[in-house]
Amino acid sequence: METSTLQNTSLKESWEKLKQEEPKLRIRDAAKKLGVSEAELLATGIGENVIRLSDDFVEQVQKFPTLGKVMALCRNEGCVLEHKGTFQKIDIMSAGPNKIATVIGPIEQRLFFHSWKFGFAVSNDTPRGPMFSLQYFDKAGEAILKVFLQDKSDYDASEVLVNAHTAEVQSAELDIETFDVPEYTSREDLDFENFQKEWEEMKDTHDFFGMLRKHKLNRLDAVKWIDDKWAYEVDRLAVRQVLKVAAETKLPIMIFAGNKGNIQIHQGKVKTIKPMGDWLNVMDPEFNMHLNESIVDRSFVVHKNTDDGLVSSLELFDKNGEMVAQFFGLRKPGIPQKTEWKELVDSLK
Repeated sequence: METSTLQNTSLKESWEKLKQEEPKLRIRDAAKKLGVSEAELLATGIGENVIRLSDDFVEQVQKFPTLGKVMALCRNEGCVLEHKGTFQKIDIMSAGPNKIATVIGPIEQRLFFHSWKFGFAVSNDTPRGPMFSLQYFDKAGEAILKVFLQDKSDYDASEVLVNAHTAEVQSAELDIETFDVPEYTSREDLDFENFQKEWEEMKDTHDFFGMLRKHKLNRLDAVKWIDDKWAYEVDRLAVRQVLKVAAETKLPIMIFAGNKGNIQIHQGKVKTIKPMGDWLNVMDPEFNMHLNESIVDRSFVVHKNTDDGLVSSLELFDKNGEMVAQFFGLRKPGIPQKTEWKELVDSLK
């Protein structure tokens, strides 16, 4: 037996033992305990309840609308967004040598395919019955997107999709890689005068990304170093107040959370806010958010100029300076942000 096969067998046995000891443990947490990636752990089921998919991910995503109503899940270490609905409109665009997709409708996403490396079709038995999902991961084995079929989903369409995109080689061995740690400009080397000028002269919130790239800036450093007129730190858990007021006043908001291959976006009102241990949750019929407050290290109010006036957000960062989630007042291009949202953001301490 080859070494890789032995390793996979050993990992599978270790996971089976862990599941017996902690039956409620989620696969992401089990992978951490076993010192592997989630994708590697999932791949131990290939040949049983897991099918490895081919790497033509753009073509697979373009077929998602045929699945009907599903639940789409996007997460990072600190925040999970779950939306029930259809993949209504998908536009594929080129970004240099890579492809990106905008998903518009009940499920709203921005997909960055350069980070996608592994895909699986997964069938699980759960206390609520059989569950089928399509799951996609980056080169480090971290989850990018999971699509769970629901009662009213089109299971025939899912079978057609899987049959068309099953990988020729059903190997559980994954070529896992680590991401390079980017090098950022130090405070001393930053051309602060130009940085501040470009911030003040922004015409669109999307200009922010170009500014960060140009100055080789980490996002957290940018909001820390800019003048307090544009960004300032507030209480680490200021998001509690944002969700509380938004729910009580029926103020529509936007929530952004993502990872290296996907940003999922919630647009609309939030109703049911439920804290549970470390987790702050939105538990609405078609939308759930799970925010791990223990991961949130710092929070900032951030203002950006646009042609429609000031756009304000609450931005949450983890201890590594990575974005956990962003919160905006709901607005559309050409329409200023609501006064009620600006007042709520200004009230945060």
